[in-house]
Amino acid sequence: MPRPALLPALLSVCLLSLGAAQSAAAQARRPVVVELFTSQGCAACTTSNTLVADLAERRDVIALTFPVDYWDYLGWKDTFAKPQFSARQRGYQKALGLREVYTPQLVVDGAAQMGKASPEMALEMIKGAAKAHPPAPAMSLARRRLSVGTGRAPKGGAEVWLVRYEGQPQETEVKDGENRGLNVVYRNVARDLVRLGSWTGKDRAYRLPEHSDEDADLKTLILLQSKTNGRILGVLKP
Repeated sequence: MPRPALLPALLSVCLLSLGAAQSAAAQARRPVVVELFTSQGCAACTTSNTLVADLAERRDVIALTFPVDYWDYLGWKDTFAKPQFSARQRGYQKALGLREVYTPQLVVDGAAQMGKASPEMALEMIKGAAKAHPPAPAMSLARRRLSVGTGRAPKGGAEVWLVRYEGQPQETEVKDGENRGLNVVYRNVARDLVRLGSWTGKDRAYRLPEHSDEDADLKTLILLQSKTNGRILGVLKP
């Protein structure tokens, strides 16, 4: 039987072990992040837009739509596209060893990608990603202050990203280009993408930027992501 003087130390160790186990269990259950890079001017993207709309209804998936701007020259300027979304896709191009960027493209948990794919293929990739979730540090958000705890950082470190996106479907009538006459509907369309800083495995706090009253209804997502290979290590959805 342990001596009374050792009980506080033993209790502390037990609590730390319990906290680590709970954190690991929560991480194992975290949703898989699916990112669609698409464009309103891309005729081949309409079925992938529908696929992401279906995935957005799943509790085990966080589906995001990132409209890119490099197809605007085809005759229709995507009403939600931003250069930083195209830059994010080019980052995946480098991390995943691809020859070029293209649409539609789905990136699953930052670790695998596919072009125009069947729902069955997408679900298989999601299932595989869920089984491969790495251990992640604890993350919490309060009053625009994000805290990321200690953990094992990947080689080259990691980055913390803030994504703000629409919670409601966004419909646009395309009046020119390949999809002229169609109504394109996006689900969970990203409106803002901000790099909050780096993470090297140590406790660190990050300040979220201010947002306008017009953006008050947007949803928030925090991504902890390997800087080298793009793999998503942790997710926080307040």
